[in-house]
Amino acid sequence: MVTLNRAVALSMIDGPAAGLAVVDTVRGELGDHHRFHSVRGHLLELAGDPTAAGAEFRAAAARTANLRERHYLTTRAAGLGGA
Repeated sequence: MVTLNRAVALSMIDGPAAGLAVVDTVRGELGDHHRFHSVRGHLLELAGDPTAAGAEFRAAAARTANLRERHYLTTRAAGLGGA
């Protein structure tokens, strides 16, 4: 989780591509965790890829048991359009 936080901080300094590069280093460890997909969705949205961002938000929503969190993530995905 520390790496995900570092990725978001780095994206604020060096841009979303730098943050995505860091996030992808923990794909093997956290790739099935909703926070991994949520952070990727956020960074992809910042990078200007709403389709991929929406897919990541939907993936995150499918992996959380928290109903409020799921609602937030599905709303974010819906706001970006796509399937």
